[in-house]
Amino acid sequence: MLMRTDPFRDLDRLNQQVFGTPARPAAMPMDAWRDGDKFFVELDLPGIDADSLDVDVERNVVTVRATRSDLDSDRSMIAAERTRGVFSRQLFLGENLDTDAIRADYRDGVLRLVIPVAEKAKSRKIEIARRNEPQAVNA
Repeated sequence: MLMRTDPFRDLDRLNQQVFGTPARPAAMPMDAWRDGDKFFVELDLPGIDADSLDVDVERNVVTVRATRSDLDSDRSMIAAERTRGVFSRQLFLGENLDTDAIRADYRDGVLRLVIPVAEKAKSRKIEIARRNEPQAVNA
């Protein structure tokens, strides 16, 4: 059996593991789930100053930006693996979410977004009109 290796594919795979992909950035991993009428999103942002966080909503796109300060140039670093500078992540939300009521909370290096389901998207009971009289069929 002949097996070929593609050094470019291996390099691309390594690059994705270290730097992430647009769909799954390494700098801002997240968890998302629904609980009742709310969606929750948690993004890991360890070592980020809360004042450097920025959350914007435009239409149905939530953009989270964070800044981690540069390393002190006086330090002789042995390892420097954490992402530095400004980085961001965008979340594309469905039409059924209420983007006007998003809440954000940052605690212990985790940014939590709470996004409620829009009233128009919630399930509701439709009352059925009942008539006891038989209806005439018009032809």
